[in-house]
Amino acid sequence: MPAAADKTRRRGRDKSPPTSDDDIGITIGTPNGRSPTQKHAFDIEDPAVYEPRGVYQKWNEFYSNKDFGNILLLIALYWLQGIPLGLAHGSIPFLLKEKLSFAKVGLFTLAGYPYSLKLFWSPFVDSWYDRKFGRRKSWIVPIQLVVALMFWWMGSHIDGLVRNPADNIYEIMYLFLAIVFLSATQDIAVDGWALTLLSKENLSYASTCQTVGINCGFFLSFTVFLALNSTEFSNKYLFSTPHEEGFLQLGSYMAFWAFIYVVVTLYLILWKAEEQSGEEGEDYGIVGTYKTIWQICKLPHMRQFIAVLFFAKLGFIPNDSTTQLKLIERGLHREDMALAVLIDFPVQIFFGYYAARWSRGSSKLRPWRVAFILRLLCSVLGMATVHFFPQDGLTTWYFYVVLLTKVAGSMASTVQFVGMSAFITQIADPVIGGTYMTLLNTLSNFGGTWPVFFIMRAVDYFSSATCVLPGVSKPYSCATTDDRKQCAVDGGTCNVHWDGYYIVSTSCVLIALALFVTFIRPTVLHLERLPAHVWRVSKDARR
Repeated sequence: MPAAADKTRRRGRDKSPPTSDDDIGITIGTPNGRSPTQKHAFDIEDPAVYEPRGVYQKWNEFYSNKDFGNILLLIALYWLQGIPLGLAHGSIPFLLKEKLSFAKVGLFTLAGYPYSLKLFWSPFVDSWYDRKFGRRKSWIVPIQLVVALMFWWMGSHIDGLVRNPADNIYEIMYLFLAIVFLSATQDIAVDGWALTLLSKENLSYASTCQTVGINCGFFLSFTVFLALNSTEFSNKYLFSTPHEEGFLQLGSYMAFWAFIYVVVTLYLILWKAEEQSGEEGEDYGIVGTYKTIWQICKLPHMRQFIAVLFFAKLGFIPNDSTTQLKLIERGLHREDMALAVLIDFPVQIFFGYYAARWSRGSSKLRPWRVAFILRLLCSVLGMATVHFFPQDGLTTWYFYVVLLTKVAGSMASTVQFVGMSAFITQIADPVIGGTYMTLLNTLSNFGGTWPVFFIMRAVDYFSSATCVLPGVSKPYSCATTDDRKQCAVDGGTCNVHWDGYYIVSTSCVLIALALFVTFIRPTVLHLERLPAHVWRVSKDARR
């Protein structure tokens, strides 16, 4: 470290009170006092030269930022990713759960796996491109056009498939599997472009763009669509006379976004040129990139990081994937859940912005650790909201309980997502930016994806219930949704002996808590203190 920078940092440490391992680390110094090995660290300036600014001044500064247009473009590209994700992970499972069991809905969740497996083809995205057209645009443009075509075709076919999901579950799953695969491939290119599209001083906005864009797209495809698709909501607020179907059908929604995909893609083709970055000048090819990934994975600290990403979300999966479906099963209407998500949406945007600010300094992952405990508490609260759901139907005060639990869980989830994304952005090597970020984002996504299929099947497996029919001595099982409906049709009573949802959720929370205390927290504390250069791969390792 240069002597001047060392002197500046010693002066900063003398001015600041001592902090514990869990305090948010803030480096005090001038912009010129940063170490070359900390080029992705976002320090605050010396308080002696800091001038407080109002909200208007901050907005003026942001609007006049040289990267303002690029920030909007990144938000738009991530927004388009959020549209199919909101359908695949939000609306479609809700629509299917009304007619299928947890195990069948779990089968559909396989459509989301490409986001967790995109690492396997990310080197092709980094290595195959038309240099004249642009390294990232070579993939983003054709992918968005193909997605637009698929959305347009599904606009006239998907409604018929969803009306009879029992016979069409595999076709529905394969269609969304293809769309999510394309969106995951686009995500590889957009992640890589974000590292060079924004200047060094604005690089921390990349995770904020991702959070705002994906959340907006997810919000429209989940909250807004479910509300407008609901017959009860549409008849109450939109139609003057009752209708048998909601205001917006799935096919019409997908056809609309097919048009938006085309508009954004035309802008990229006609008006947005991709500038070549000096940091991207060296091309290692497909084999070289795979070798680089292997060298990255072999780093001792990277192996620890991979283990954290793989198991960190285990305790939250039951709450994230099944609690809302259990509430619907207990009597919560789709439009009530959509309203809860509507109120929850501004909270996600707010905490998404501040989480990026909190994830700076030497203790970058402290907000992530705090949010980890909060999400475990929200998982317990989620079980409580299902257990104590009023048997006579949802009341106003209980809706506020559900809303509070939902908002608290989403707040913690957003803080974790943005905090981890900001950390990954800061340690990523721009030379193989798309692949490096995809490696870590894939592992993070996979940690939240791989348990879902097994957990949803386990809910049915560990559930025990019998249907008692009047005058029939031999009852039959009614543990699944289909069996409960058949029991009601037969005029019987479904007696639940134990619900697998509570068994699976409690087990996952306890396992996650034990892992956090014994492994995750100590490992994260160690990893966040490592300097940026140790996350790079040397040229010798790339050969």
